[in-house]
Amino acid sequence: MRDDEILRRIGELIDEEHTLRGRLAAGELTTEDEHERIRTLESALDQCWDLLRQRRASRDAGEDPDIGIPRPVDEIEDYER
Repeated sequence: MRDDEILRRIGELIDEEHTLRGRLAAGELTTEDEHERIRTLESALDQCWDLLRQRRASRDAGEDPDIGIPRPVDEIEDYER
């Protein structure tokens, strides 16, 4: 996945998050449903940002940015702490 594709996916996830918050405010879904989906979106966003950072670090080191791979969410969460 190229940088522009990752950034586009990040934008889509953020748009969905905003849509969910609007639907919650309009009473179209429960707080529990909204929170569950937000957690999923946040995990996907973490993976996207991590992959983008990997690609940029590889590029800065003169390596092929395509060697980066999406890491499991639990690995990213442990790393970010």
